[in-house]
Amino acid sequence: MEITVSIPDKFVLSASQKGDLERQMLEAFAIEEYRREAISFGLLRELLGLSVDEANGLLKSRRVELNYTAEDIECDRKTMELFLKK
Repeated sequence: MEITVSIPDKFVLSASQKGDLERQMLEAFAIEEYRREAISFGLLRELLGLSVDEANGLLKSRRVELNYTAEDIECDRKTMELFLKK
């Protein structure tokens, strides 16, 4: 799906901001969907075309906490144990 949004020029501060505005809006959308737990970390990465480190850096720069629960940690711990036994 493609969505087009019109923003009056008076709300765009500079010409350099105009070129970057599409990316800023995509990031804002993805971050808000992640914050609402509507998309996963993996989907956020896919949508924005970022590596794990880049996505973590983006979320950190926007002060967004990872959606990573104690249950996730326990699941990861068990998975690591399985791999280390092999």
